[in-house]
Amino acid sequence: MWDKIRHWIAKLIPQKTEFDDFRLIASTTEQHLIELYRMKLDDARINHKVINKLDSTYNNFGEIELYVKFDDVIRAKHILDNE
Repeated sequence: MWDKIRHWIAKLIPQKTEFDDFRLIASTTEQHLIELYRMKLDDARINHKVINKLDSTYNNFGEIELYVKFDDVIRAKHILDNE
């Protein structure tokens, strides 16, 4: 019986999401910094995603996170640190 339940739950929960291949490379509370990082990554043609976890009411809680694909992590960190 438990095997059937586990199998049923496994079908409901996706095994792979779109963020499985992405890694966090920067997080900040400053919107302008993330926009600067995005422009640098766009110029280098590095695929990236931004997740805004800032509280929309007070802007005191949470951060804005920048993710890049796993294969581009080293190149993206080098671009953000040195340019």
